[in-house]
Amino acid sequence: MGLISLVWGIVALLWMVLAFIPLLGWGNWFLIPFAAVGAIIAAIGVLFTHASKRGRAKTGLLLNGLVIVVGVIRLSLGGGIL
Repeated sequence: MGLISLVWGIVALLWMVLAFIPLLGWGNWFLIPFAAVGAIIAAIGVLFTHASKRGRAKTGLLLNGLVIVVGVIRLSLGGGIL
């Protein structure tokens, strides 16, 4: 679960960078739910993984959480469209 959430977070992060391009901000509407699913997968990984092997799941949770926060801020600045 940790590796899946980490890869999911990296893909979401790359997608977020693409959504920073002007007139592509609408991509955040799809990015936020995508990252939320990744955060749920990471949370499940943190819950069901042994304490010594939670690093990837925690990193995935952090990446997906960061993408969600930045996506919401970007949408609020652009009025939800740009």
